Amino acid sequence: MNTAGLVLAAGAGRRYGMPKALVPYRNGLLVQHAAATLRRACCTRTVVVLGARAEDVIRAAPDLPETLVNPDWPTGMGSSLRAGLTALTGDDSLDAAVVLLVDMPGVTAGAVRRITAHAAPDALVMGGYAGRRGHPVLLGREHWTGAADAATGDRGARDYLRAHEVSVIEVGDVADDTDLDRPGDLDA
Repeated sequence: MNTAGLVLAAGAGRRYGMPKALVPYRNGLLVQHAAATLRRACCTRTVVVLGARAEDVIRAAPDLPETLVNPDWPTGMGSSLRAGLTALTGDDSLDAAVVLLVDMPGVTAGAVRRITAHAAPDALVMGGYAGRRGHPVLLGREHWTGAADAATGDRGARDYLRAHEVSVIEVGDVADDTDLDRPGDLDA
């Protein structure tokens, strides 16, 4: 199965004080780390959706794979998911897309591979953390339109996933789903 990787990295990071895509992490930026995670997981194609300070991100991270600037990024993550899925729709070779949020650096390539092992056009798969649903999220191609239509504000595909049967695959043994909301979260 051909699975695309989709990094959602468009937000302004108001609580963080800057766009999280520009946050230094290890030897680069969070956005580079997320894209590299998908590359190491062997995604067929990776699209990084940018928004706030997109030009600064592209300048600071020229090694990013395919980038897409979401002009509607201020409306929330939902518009970035829609933009990313729309960009992938024209590629008929793709069977599914795995979505990774820029502010979850603890999600590993191993976790992504575990999720993408279940890729199929009709698949809906989420990472599990001791019974709790989390990222990464895999959307089979047959769900792209429905997930995009349901994506509003900062909810992304959450409502769509709650309304459909989803396979939850435990990844907590190889990943951490900590979401970085404030600068101190990175230190923790």
